[in-house]
Amino acid sequence: MIRVQYFARYREALGLDGEQLSDSQAFATLNDLRLHLLARGGVWEVLAEQNLMCARNQELCSLDEPLAAGDEVAFFPTVTGG
Repeated sequence: MIRVQYFARYREALGLDGEQLSDSQAFATLNDLRLHLLARGGVWEVLAEQNLMCARNQELCSLDEPLAAGDEVAFFPTVTGG
């Protein structure tokens, strides 16, 4: 099972803060998972943003990060401040 969490405006756009995907849906990388979610269409297109940030097991990573059963993944927008 992979736990996916959505933060900030992604959570608002999707209307949920997270979900669990079963192990039977094997994703080699975080980008494979993101593409699977994007294929849902509609509001899920928010995950196609260029500046999307992600983390695996609470550590920032890139979309080419490998995934394994039991991982926790988070998607969140970049944050800017002044």
